[in-house]
Formats: sequence, structure tokens, C-alpha cells
Amino acid sequence: MRLLILGTGGMANTHAMNFATIDGVKLVAAVDVDLVRVEAFALRHEIARTFTSLDEAIAWGEFDAVTNVTPDKIHYPTTLKLLAAGKHVLCEKPLAEDYAKADEMATAAEKSGLVTMVNLTYRNVAEVQKARQMVLAGDIGKVRHIEASYLQSWLVSKAWGDWATESQWLWRLSTKHGSNGVLGDVGIHILDFAGYGAATDIDHVFARLKTFDKAPGNRIGEYDLDANDSFTMTAEFTNGAMGVVHASRWATGHLNELRLRMHGDKGAIEVIHTPDGSTLRACLGADIEKGIWQDIDAGTVLTNYQRFIDAIRAGKTVEPGFRHAADLQKVLDLAMVTEKERRELAV
Repeated sequence: MRLLILGTGGMANTHAMNFATIDGVKLVAAVDVDLVRVEAFALRHEIARTFTSLDEAIAWGEFDAVTNVTPDKIHYPTTLKLLAAGKHVLCEKPLAEDYAKADEMATAAEKSGLVTMVNLTYRNVAEVQKARQMVLAGDIGKVRHIEASYLQSWLVSKAWGDWATESQWLWRLSTKHGSNGVLGDVGIHILDFAGYGAATDIDHVFARLKTFDKAPGNRIGEYDLDANDSFTMTAEFTNGAMGVVHASRWATGHLNELRLRMHGDKGAIEVIHTPDGSTLRACLGADIEKGIWQDIDAGTVLTNYQRFIDAIRAGKTVEPGFRHAADLQKVLDLAMVTEKERRELAV
């Protein structure tokens, strides 16, 4: 399997390292508009060929699949070119900047017959996979209430770098650089984490978004710091449950934490994922009378990287696919509308 890596920023290193461990996969080329960066990336990961334009790489053509790790606004034009060229694509999240583009990409993927997938990385968390199995098995009965949060602190901590001086963070704070803020960046992750874990989808949504002052005039160099930093969302799910979803980059004390709680009429489940690991616990059966929670071993699961390669070999697309990511983008788009109009909207 000959794989091309499109985009060689920070996350591309994670892709390269994961794909390099899969038997039968060869990293054959890397593409980035920045010549110095792409050559340094290729040297680091022992990749033989480099290109500074996707068109040049497609003209060369000696690859079977692509992992698209470009900035959010670049996903749409590059992925459509790759599908037209007959290449399988793993695309980073979000699929596109808005639902219209994401829908077009999903439709193109469906018509192509190629294997496509979106790298919603928290599908790699065994604990959320196990939680979903428990919900589907009826372990907690009918789900009545869902709580989900994605908390980061990189606007108040330098644990991941200095956001005020590094472009990899600054673009995420600027709408003109293609960012939809924390809603667009991690909102898709927490919606997938919640919906997948609870085996349901969002039916109605109402959201509030907030952008806080971060610099004089809320501008640093070419970056207008106008993208949202925090959001809160109330939701009604297709399984009848009510829920709250929220995320922030101002969550002091939380480097990168996802949390999901699901409360049913027969029990409850909680999943917590942090850089240090994941936990799964449940309150079931007689334990609900005294509020006793028990830890649960979730085992291990295959990564999205392995599943993408397996899907190509099997000739069949697997989830999370483009259509699923487009549906999530529709929720995110509607969330922004509800903020402007101050009213709940049906998905």
C-alpha cells in the first residue's frame, strides 16, 4: 500500500508514525507548500519524494491512498481533487468549513466507490467503544440524560506551546484563517464522542458561543483573534434523551480532557479520556441504590489508521465516514445559527 501524506504540520507526524508501524504500508511521498518544512518532514520519516503542490503529486500518481492533514479550509479542494484522481482518502476533521462543502465531499465520496474516512481520533478510545456496546446491550436501559465536555487549557497554559507566538495555534483563533473556533475545532470531536458513545444522534440544538479578549485589539500580526473560545450547547437526541455539551480552551487545569456521562433508567456510564489514559466506570444493578460505581476493563481497539488500511484492502468504507462527518458539520453550522438567532433549531 503506497501512502502519500498531504500537509506536514504537527499532526502529520502522528499520522506518519502510526502508518509506518502497519505491515505492508509504505510512505512514498509528502506534500506541503512550504519546501523547507516538507523536506525536513520527509527526512525525519524516511520518505523518498516531496512535492510543493498537490497537482504535481497527482501528475506523478504513484500512490494508492492519501492521508489529508492540511488545515481545515484546505480539506475541501484537495480531497475533491484526490477523489477525482481515484485515490482513497483519510481526511482530518472537520471534513470542511461548513455543511454545504462537507455534503458535497460526502456525495463525491459515495459516487467514487473509493474508501474514505474521517480521522475522528477518539474512536481510538477503547472505553468509548465499550460504553457504546453497553448502551446498545441495554445495560443502562433507556438513556434519559447525557453530559459531554471537551476541556483544554492552551490559552492559559504553555504545556503545548505558546499560542501567542506560534502559527499552529494562532490560526485556530482567526476566522479569516479558516477557523470556526473551538466549536469547529473540537466541537466535532465531542459531538462524535457523545453521539457514538451513547449510540444516538442530535435532533435539536441550541448553543451559545463566546470569544474572550486575548490581546490588545484582539489581533496579533496577521491574525484577528475573533474565533470562539468556548461554547455551551443544550441538545435533544434522537433516542429521546436530553443533554448538555460544552467545550473551552480556557479550562484551567485540564490539558486535554473529554468526558461523557450517560444516565439511563437502569444505570449510568462514565468515560473520561486524558493524555494520561482513559477510564470507564458504571453504576448498574443494585449499585444504583447507593450510587456505587465500578471500574470496567474496556480492552483494546484498532486505531483509525489501521482500520483505514484494512478497509482499503477489503474494498469497503468503514465508519467514521464522510457522510457521518458531514452530518456532524450540519449540527455545528446550526449551532452557530442558534447563537445568532437565539432560538433552538431542528437538525
